[in-house]
Amino acid sequence: MSIEVVNESGITIDEAQIVSVARYALDAMKVNPAAELAVTAIGLDAMEELHVRWMDEPGPTDVMAFPMDSLAEDGRRPDAPDLGPALLGDVVLCPAFARDQARKAGHTLADELHLLAVHGILHLLGYDHLEPEDEREMFALQNRLLVRWREDRAQSRARDAQRRSDDRLLGAAGFEDEPGR
Repeated sequence: MSIEVVNESGITIDEAQIVSVARYALDAMKVNPAAELAVTAIGLDAMEELHVRWMDEPGPTDVMAFPMDSLAEDGRRPDAPDLGPALLGDVVLCPAFARDQARKAGHTLADELHLLAVHGILHLLGYDHLEPEDEREMFALQNRLLVRWREDRAQSRARDAQRRSDDRLLGAAGFEDEPGR
């Protein structure tokens, strides 16, 4: 799966973590592993221009998703199992806007950007929140994906820490690390 992150926002973001959460969400949604996704972080002015141009709404916003037009025109979902390699589309994030939302929500900018990346991906996959029932479904799925991703990351960090501890203990006991281990 090809996921490209470009940061033009002027605000430092952890691009590797954006890729990680995006990959997790796409894998969990069973998107073809040959699919391509672009995530771009931009500033307030650029986001406002996109928001006005494409949504006809004033001011900047936190995230916008631009699905690949040919998929939408064909009436196919980008997560269809028979789709094959495809360009899913673009997710555009605005870290400056997200920073204020993160403060209000009581979590970090990174947490907010992870949420927005998953939110944008779900939009690319055809989810929306215009109707209350659709909103409940989309936000519940978004939250499940984020919780599972965080749990997987925590388990991975714990395994890595245990492995490092074991290696130190074995080294102190005079055992050499076996090749390939």
